[in-house]
Amino acid sequence: MDLSTTLILLAAALAATVFAGWRGARPPDPWKGPRLIPWRFLMIGAAALALLLLVHLATLFGAARAPWIPGS
Repeated sequence: MDLSTTLILLAAALAATVFAGWRGARPPDPWKGPRLIPWRFLMIGAAALALLLLVHLATLFGAARAPWIPGS
């Protein structure tokens, strides 16, 4: 993935994290019934995706593994 695609996906993941966090923090409304969308789970998933995209962004800018971390 190139830089522009990574930045677009990162912005979308951050927007989804903020939106899902806002929706998940709202108090329940018994008159409307139960929530059918797991907003807190979606917030955690979007935040995890944003973290992975931040790591990918760091590698695009030249970050390398530390010498004591095994891997390729």
